[in-house]
Amino acid sequence: MSFEAMQQRKLFFPINDQFREYLSSFRRARDLPVIYEDMLQYEETFPLIDKDGNDTLWLTLKYEQQLGQELYEGLKRIYVMLRSDGDERVLGNLYIDRVDYCTFGNTKPMRVRVVNQHNDNHDYFYVKKADASRVYGLELEELLSPNDINFMVCGDTLIEEHIIGVPGDDFIREYLPRQDLHSVRLAKEFIKFNERCFVRLLGDMRAYNYVVEVTPDFEQNQYRVRAIDFDQQCYEGRRSLYLPQFFKNNLPVVELCSELINYQTSLQYQYEERSLIKRRLNFVMDRIDALRTCMCADQISSQEKVVQLAAELADMHGVNAFKKCSSMGEITFMNIGVTLDIEF
Repeated sequence: MSFEAMQQRKLFFPINDQFREYLSSFRRARDLPVIYEDMLQYEETFPLIDKDGNDTLWLTLKYEQQLGQELYEGLKRIYVMLRSDGDERVLGNLYIDRVDYCTFGNTKPMRVRVVNQHNDNHDYFYVKKADASRVYGLELEELLSPNDINFMVCGDTLIEEHIIGVPGDDFIREYLPRQDLHSVRLAKEFIKFNERCFVRLLGDMRAYNYVVEVTPDFEQNQYRVRAIDFDQQCYEGRRSLYLPQFFKNNLPVVELCSELINYQTSLQYQYEERSLIKRRLNFVMDRIDALRTCMCADQISSQEKVVQLAAELADMHGVNAFKKCSSMGEITFMNIGVTLDIEF
């Protein structure tokens, strides 16, 4: 099965009542002035062209004037809820520049460009259809990764903040050949990112599903790899799909890791990342327990994939208990426990 086929066949799973209660408890569920279906009432679309004249495969949407004004006012309020906890005193500073629509993604996202009219500084956020596996992925990113991530859910609508960074495929093409690249630091970070994805079973980390943050240091740049797509949180049955190292378009970075990092050092970085995840768990264990209760009882993949992944992880870890798991949530938390040597 090709990765393209895998992406096309991704099934949607609704957010159930138990998970909604969890989201409400931790202020992820909010009442919104605009929902996803409202934004589908556009009149025309125009291809969005990048600065080099290439078709981005996004469509810019045009709305009837009255409807557009109402939508844009609601979208400004959503942005303020996302960024300023609803403090509407800043609304007058903002305007909605455009709304773009991606027709090829699983969630068919809308990307909203927000501009500060006083200095022309812009930001983005996304309006998507809420899929339970994706929302679980966002929560696990917040709790287990070194990255904060902000999102809100209202009914079947998901609002996500924009994650800043160089898209992985652009980074590989444009930054990897540069003389000022600190190759060892990048290789170390990719190994740690690979480990984070596998521990919590976040799949499909092809190069365009993550970004690389580049931070200037007093000697040389530091790097952090961040996932930006969470559709494949514990969804697929193949173990290799949870390891970014096995995706073809990550091969240049994988080769860099193989060239610069020996096996013992690679293990050191993996153990370092596991230790950091364990520390984060200690601070959020009550919340993790609540999330685990929801996730283990939920259906977020097919039974066929559950059986396949349980068998592959049982063989890998030498732990037959995986084969007793009946849901992807149970598999995920058993994998976290076995990999980190902890008990829930």
